[in-house]
Order: sequence, then C-alpha cells, then structure tokens
Amino acid sequence: MLSLKERYRGLILGTAVGDSLGLPAEGFSRTRTARMFKGMWRHRFIFGHGMTSDDTEHTLFVVQCLLAHPESAEKFTRRLGWYLKWWFASLPAGIGLATARACIKLWLGFSAQNSGVYSAGNGPAMRAAPIGAFFCSSQKDLDTFISASTKITHTDPKALVGAKAVAITAAWIVRDGLEKRPSAEAFCELLKDIAPEDSEWVNIIEKIKESLDKNATVDEFADTLKLTEGVSGYIYHTVPVALFAWHRHFGNYEETLTTVWNCGGDTDTTGAIVGALAGLTAGEKGIPADWVGGIIEWPRSIRILREASDRLSELKDSGSSQGPVRYFWPGIPLRNTVFLIVVLGHAFRRIFPPYGK
Repeated sequence: MLSLKERYRGLILGTAVGDSLGLPAEGFSRTRTARMFKGMWRHRFIFGHGMTSDDTEHTLFVVQCLLAHPESAEKFTRRLGWYLKWWFASLPAGIGLATARACIKLWLGFSAQNSGVYSAGNGPAMRAAPIGAFFCSSQKDLDTFISASTKITHTDPKALVGAKAVAITAAWIVRDGLEKRPSAEAFCELLKDIAPEDSEWVNIIEKIKESLDKNATVDEFADTLKLTEGVSGYIYHTVPVALFAWHRHFGNYEETLTTVWNCGGDTDTTGAIVGALAGLTAGEKGIPADWVGGIIEWPRSIRILREASDRLSELKDSGSSQGPVRYFWPGIPLRNTVFLIVVLGHAFRRIFPPYGK
C-alpha cells in the first residue's frame, strides 16, 4: 500500500508533469495536436525540457497556505489572496481572465473574501486536489476550504461544483487508499451527489456513467460533450474529461495523461487536474521518471515541490507543521521573463504548418 508521503508527492509532481508536458500543446485542436505532437509525449517546451505554468503555481500556493493555516479557513483565504496578489505582480504569462480580474480587485483593496468574479473557468479546479487530499476525513473542512479557495477568484456556482468534484475524488483516493478501480456506479453517485439540483451537472455525470459502461475511450467521451476538437476552459468540460480519464485508466499515470492530452484544447490545465488525481493514485514512482526529471524550474523547483508535499504529509500524519517552504522569490521575475520569451517563440511557431481545424 502506498504511504501518504508517496501519494502526496504523486499529487504535486503529477500536477507539474501534467501541466508542463501539456503546455506546448495548449489551444491546439485535437486534429492539430495529433499532427504536431507525433509519437510518445515528451517535453517540448524548451530544448527537450519543460516548465510549469499557473496550474502548478496555484497548487503550490494552496499547499503553502495549508502548511501555514491548516485550522483556519479565514487565515488560509487571506494568505492565498496574498500569494495571488504578488503572483500577479510578477507578470505571469497566460493568466486566465477571471483570475486576472480577481487579482486586480485584490490590488484595489478588495478582501480575499470579496475578490472573486462571476466565472465558471477552470482555475479553482486546478488547485483543488491538495485540499481534498488533506481534508479527506472531514467533509466539513473540505467544503469550507474548497469554497474559500474557489470564491477568491470565481463566484459562479459551477466553479465550486467542479472544484469540489476534484477535491472529493482526491479525498476518496486518500481516505480509502484506493488501489483498485472503484465501480462506475459508486464513482458517479459520488459525483452526482455534489450538485443533484444542477441538471447540467447531473446530465454530464450520466454521460460519464454511460461511457464507462460502454468502455468508451476518453476522446469518445469528450465527443459526447461536443468537444470534438479540444477541451475548453469551461469547468464543466475540463473536470468531467479529467475525471473520466482518471477512472477509465485507473492506476496508469502515463495512459491517463496521454489520452487527455490527445483530446487537445486546454491541455496544460486538463493535464494538471488529472495529473494530480492520477499521481495521487499511483504515487511518485508511478510517474515516468523522465517526465519528472525533464522539468527545469527555478526558484519553484522540483525539489521545492517535493519538500512542500513532504511537509504536508508530515502535518497530516503528526499534526505538527514546519510551515511553508522558503525559496528565492526575488528570482521569480527573471524566471517569468525567460518563460515569456519561450511562450512567444511557441506562439510564432504556431503560424506555420502542420495545420488543423
């Protein structure tokens, strides 16, 4: 049986891998993804290596906030607001519109409890897994903290449903020590109970159940949501595809991530969300070592991610916290400049063939 430490490492490293390998393909249609990224998935962001984006950064922020304030949702929210405020000031590339507007509100003096904007984007879902994994034994705390994490940027009720679906699945993995694929019926009942009054959500979960019963592939399930040329940033698209892939390829990190990336669209965020769940299931050793080793990051390095996850597992086990992990934050603007230059290079490359829909 996997230890809590192994699972937590799998969560945060799985997020980073899903984010970094999916990043160069972000925004491509399914057709163009197949033409551009032939063969096995590998790092292609910068000279055969990868870098992470906001998906991994927000996941780390949540872990850091849990390490600082595991017993106070109010203090957790204030600290997360502080992280997002200064993260925005460091000029990250590719920030979502809703998150950007929320960060501007934070700078204008709005409290972290009132900074969110009405949006059903997938931002809250990409940072939800650590909350579920940490509060796996307390539904009340899970609900409180996932609500705080969501509403700091997104206030549409759908954003909370999507984030809670990721968190509750993560909690299930840890609480029950899942090592075998759960039944499709149990999985879908768990998801349906999150928002039984939301007809759109219930309809999506029924499609998940039908597709699992038919042993459909991930892209065939995406087709039922009319995502034939890519998974959008709408949380009711991103999260269901990630959840379906997690169950369909349970325990196999590489297959799970590959099938999601092959769907095209918002590949870094979809990859990050399902990467967290698949990593939590398989542990660090279940993630291809070259995928982890190929990430070149500083100052939020792979070492920092491991240390943060280890501190969180220690806090969960013993109740004592070493506090947030320190790193050389003044280096972030330099790192972001390099990142932006590489992103612009990828944007220029997209002008040229092969093309797709």
